[in-house]
Amino acid sequence: MNIPTESDIVVGLDIGTTKIVAMIGRKNEHGKLEILGMGRSDSLGVTRGVVANIEKTVQSIKLAVQEAENKSGVDVKVVNVGIAGQHIKSLQHRGIRVRNSLDDEIAQEDIDLLINDMFKLVTLPGEEIIDVLPQEFIVDNEQGIKDPIGMSGIRLEANFHIITGQVAAAKNIHKCVHKADMEIQDVILEPLASSAAVLSEEEKEAGVVLVDIGGGTTDVAIFQDGIIRHTAVIPFGGNVITEDIKEGCSIIRNQAELLKIKFGSALANESQENEIVSIPGLRGREPKEISIKNLAHIIQARLEEIIEHIYYEIKNSGFEHKLIAGMVVTGGGSQMKHIGQLFEYVTGMDTRIGYPNEYLAKGNAEEITSPMYATGVGLILKGFDKLDQQRGKIQFETEDAIRVRQGEKTKGGFLQSMLKKGKQFFEEDEI
Repeated sequence: MNIPTESDIVVGLDIGTTKIVAMIGRKNEHGKLEILGMGRSDSLGVTRGVVANIEKTVQSIKLAVQEAENKSGVDVKVVNVGIAGQHIKSLQHRGIRVRNSLDDEIAQEDIDLLINDMFKLVTLPGEEIIDVLPQEFIVDNEQGIKDPIGMSGIRLEANFHIITGQVAAAKNIHKCVHKADMEIQDVILEPLASSAAVLSEEEKEAGVVLVDIGGGTTDVAIFQDGIIRHTAVIPFGGNVITEDIKEGCSIIRNQAELLKIKFGSALANESQENEIVSIPGLRGREPKEISIKNLAHIIQARLEEIIEHIYYEIKNSGFEHKLIAGMVVTGGGSQMKHIGQLFEYVTGMDTRIGYPNEYLAKGNAEEITSPMYATGVGLILKGFDKLDQQRGKIQFETEDAIRVRQGEKTKGGFLQSMLKKGKQFFEEDEI
């Protein structure tokens, strides 16, 4: 087996509420993603997407990373980490930069300076800017430009989608990763990572809502015209459904989780009246009989509440009537039977389940194409985007330096030849 070089490899670390997943990937010659190794462990120190216990989270991270290292033969030093949680907010802002010269083309450097300005925006106490995403550019009042590089113009403006989060939550993620003896290459918003794994460019262009139902939170990202328009994190996920089953059926949590996974349905009408599941009693007590239809009623009630929250976010974004591609539901919670029908029934929007196989190479393990690993796959894809960006920047700077050097050479050569001619002229004059 060829062990790939460090520069070809990207590691995604999804610190979720129910599980922590470490994925090691590289791109093949066709640009598709090969997963070299994956490790997962139970997430014991995370509540609703936020680190609540550092030590337990560090242990879970180490277990997941170690498993991925053993499967791939790669030593993990740098990771791309996902961030989620109720504290995540998004806002729109416009940035303006007045350039000195009309002759110089707009370069990546101008865009980077605009983005850096956005990071200086004043946020609420205890919050910080996590990510700045350019939406569209305006060059000398010319609207709706997606990529202004190479254009001429004095006044460069851009609309930005800015994502903020709590400083403490981001710091705790950094702390956990450092304590697990790794460095962070980038912190990526989880709904953005999931969208990179399960959405096609056509869907983003047409207008689509990505819904990622995790254990502790449900993440929402709205795209239209190829641009991210709205992001939100709803503080309910699969765990509240498990809690409802536990309370409603008077059983322990583990049994409730198993019931949900094996027999759960999002539509009560689809369940038979006479279907019964027998659950072993505790310590010699009588087994409990639970109706599958009752179970579906409990699940449907909570899911409808979550969908109402999602629908509120869609209306709030102002893009409700511009989403031609409808909804894509992913994450562990999307594996519930009939969930697509329930989404369509409540929102009236076309819905499909998002599998992260669009950008995966053939031959990867089948379990990786499960919606519950969409965020992990997306973190790797986002990591490769960042690498390509950095390589492009280095190449651009190198080419720039070569041009400058060549200019100096030609200038130097020109001066020397002039001096030589002058010297010859004076020598001839003396003769």
